Amino acid sequence: MWRQTFGLLKKSYTHDTTGSFSLGKWLNVPLSTVPLCSAVVDVAIQDYVADVASELIYQNKSQVSREVLFVFPLGPHMAVYSFQACSEDAKVQAMLRDEAQQLHEATGRWEDLEYLQDQTHQPGEVFACFLGTLPPGREMVVTLRYVQELPRDPDGAAHFVLPGTLHPHTIHYAWNCVTSKLPYSLLLTASLQSPRGVANVQANFTLTPLIYTARDRSTAQVSLAGSPPGGDDLELLVYFGEPTAVSAVVEKGDPGAPPGSLLGDPMVLVMLAPNIPEAVPGQHLSGEFIFLLDTTFLEHAQDSLLFLLKSLPLGCYFNIYCYGESSVGIYPQSVEYTQDNLTEAMRRIPSTGSSLGDTNLLGTLRSVYNTSRPRGHTRQLFIFMAGPPPDKEAVVAEVCRHRNSHRCHSFFFSEDSVALAKTLARETGGEAKYISSDKSMIFEVLKCLKQALKPAAEEVSLSWTLPCGLEVEVLGGTPQSIFQGQHSLLYAQIRGQAQDTTVAKGVMTLKYSLDGQDVSHTIEFPLCPQGDGRLAGHRLAAKCLLERLLPEAVSGSGDEPRRRAVEISLASGIICPFTSYVGVRTSQRVTWYRGPLALLPPRQSLTLCQTIEIRGSIMSSSCRQKAIWVPHGWLTAVRASWLALRRLTHGIAHLSQQGACSKACKPPPPPISSLKHVNPMELVLCSQDTVFWPTKGIAECQELVALQNVDGSWALSSGLASVLEVDEAEIKGKMPAEVLEPSIWATVLAVTWLNRNGMCYRDLCGLLEAKAVTWLCSQAVSQLDKCLEAANTLLGSTVEPSVFRL
Repeated sequence: MWRQTFGLLKKSYTHDTTGSFSLGKWLNVPLSTVPLCSAVVDVAIQDYVADVASELIYQNKSQVSREVLFVFPLGPHMAVYSFQACSEDAKVQAMLRDEAQQLHEATGRWEDLEYLQDQTHQPGEVFACFLGTLPPGREMVVTLRYVQELPRDPDGAAHFVLPGTLHPHTIHYAWNCVTSKLPYSLLLTASLQSPRGVANVQANFTLTPLIYTARDRSTAQVSLAGSPPGGDDLELLVYFGEPTAVSAVVEKGDPGAPPGSLLGDPMVLVMLAPNIPEAVPGQHLSGEFIFLLDTTFLEHAQDSLLFLLKSLPLGCYFNIYCYGESSVGIYPQSVEYTQDNLTEAMRRIPSTGSSLGDTNLLGTLRSVYNTSRPRGHTRQLFIFMAGPPPDKEAVVAEVCRHRNSHRCHSFFFSEDSVALAKTLARETGGEAKYISSDKSMIFEVLKCLKQALKPAAEEVSLSWTLPCGLEVEVLGGTPQSIFQGQHSLLYAQIRGQAQDTTVAKGVMTLKYSLDGQDVSHTIEFPLCPQGDGRLAGHRLAAKCLLERLLPEAVSGSGDEPRRRAVEISLASGIICPFTSYVGVRTSQRVTWYRGPLALLPPRQSLTLCQTIEIRGSIMSSSCRQKAIWVPHGWLTAVRASWLALRRLTHGIAHLSQQGACSKACKPPPPPISSLKHVNPMELVLCSQDTVFWPTKGIAECQELVALQNVDGSWALSSGLASVLEVDEAEIKGKMPAEVLEPSIWATVLAVTWLNRNGMCYRDLCGLLEAKAVTWLCSQAVSQLDKCLEAANTLLGSTVEPSVFRL
């Protein structure tokens, strides 16, 4: 989520003394804002979609004219559909045109957008429009409208965050404790609607009382009370009735659009959020895990692949493809995760060789998709890319064609692969990770695997019962699986004319399989369309449909996909790769002919207005560049230190607030705990992937991991004794008499050794340890107390029984 504040910007190469906020953190060459004077924001939230209409008034308070640029960062599920800026001299309106008919040479100023693209460190998509020159003391009124899919919190709340452009709260706009006001006014109102009823609203700022505008409480309104707090984003949580696994709301179409069109027919907004319980660590899990390795760096991936394969759960399926100029699969199709199959796979990997030519990722993906997926096992791909393939557009198209049947997790080693990796992850609900070194690769892939091992609702399907004469089409299809902690927002178009108009409800049934058990949820939903005519659901459906049409349009499937994409884009106002914005600048000044009294028509010109992808810089955009060496057991001390630091800083902040504000002002209300979650390790170490272990520590772990069996056990061997640095004869002599199976004693020793060496080893081998403990509990629960006592004595450790779930 973007946390920076943007708006009207001006180039500034010297220190600005007018109080304008420097955006140097975002750009190498600082830009500063034209101050915001007033913001009026109207938010319409309908279940889990929002339409935001805003009017922003800026004033040039400097003594010289400023050439201004409006910049609005876009999240992954946001789309601008209307933009206009008016000053005393001119009006600039953003209009979509078919790119084939676009006059790029008339717009000019491309060098400024290239400057914007190259200088920023934070990648992402932004809407940018040049607005011309703003004289001293003059105002610019910007009207911006956009739609957005809202995240669904685990408790069912729709989570809305007001973008920083509409509520700047940076250094320049900081909370003024003396006046209790920000230097601009903000009027924020929210209209809420759901057929399930509006149950409650929470926020991290003061709200007016919730006012219901319908007897059944299906609609309500709420507003910002007083001045907004400074220093935080404004966040709103909206609760709709009782959280359910599936919900639906029908949005009415545009009366002015032709029947049968995307905007003309009603749209059903469907939220799928199955209740999926936590999995027991180390238990048997379903799933198909396929690893695609670029052979140009195969030698660097060996260590990570060892940890990955050993951490897989019993009950799953797996396969490995090594791709270079050609593609080589370890097995013709995925095989069950057994000791023999894993041993054979590890034996065959080094013989695949390497290649310095173009990589055949596309052919490898097609080979994977042509194999059948084991029934009841969700498919997930782990793609390791040394660089972008030459046919990356075709790769994206191929993945998108199968987006509903799998997830892609992408690991990339060069900045020119970031766009492809993120696209594959975004389109399939997976993750994209940048790998900066061989050591960081191990942490990144294991972190991703932990997410991939979350349980999922599989074989997801939707069925509908509608009055005769009506039919429904789910745009983009239904995902075959939904993972724990995820949800899926679908758009379904209702077409036709009901023969029996007395039937006012439809029925929808969600079916899926969870841990081998069939689950079904059936709901009724009113067919009477709702909505205020702002068409948020329809516009987001258009965005969804355009994303689905793109692979067909770019893969040479004829002119029809492109023609349909352009038609949908121009009708909905949502940009696509085949349309582009142009800013139409109309002069507001009155011009007269000389001689006979006559009025000239308004003079129009074109100005640059575009949605652009900011390239950013991976190495400089985060703390990945900081290499932090961590000795044994240090993370535990860091966590303890952070807790103490948190208590200290909380006390200082409380005293400072009391001393500075006293009774002159009231501080902003405390944030809701559910709105803000701070990971202590992210504050202290940025993230776990920046923690680099000593080489010896990884090597020791690697030796131990290589000896573990797929069921989680270890055999009592000389190799294990070498890792533990204990004589094998002594290990056998210290084995408790109650233990009849040496592998039980060996496994207890291995798990104890991992925990003796601190939290670091447990973080790296957590999945392996979970498998081991699960195996132990299934084999010899009654013997674990004696084994742990003996292991602590032998290794000189003090591992607690709770590690073994005792």
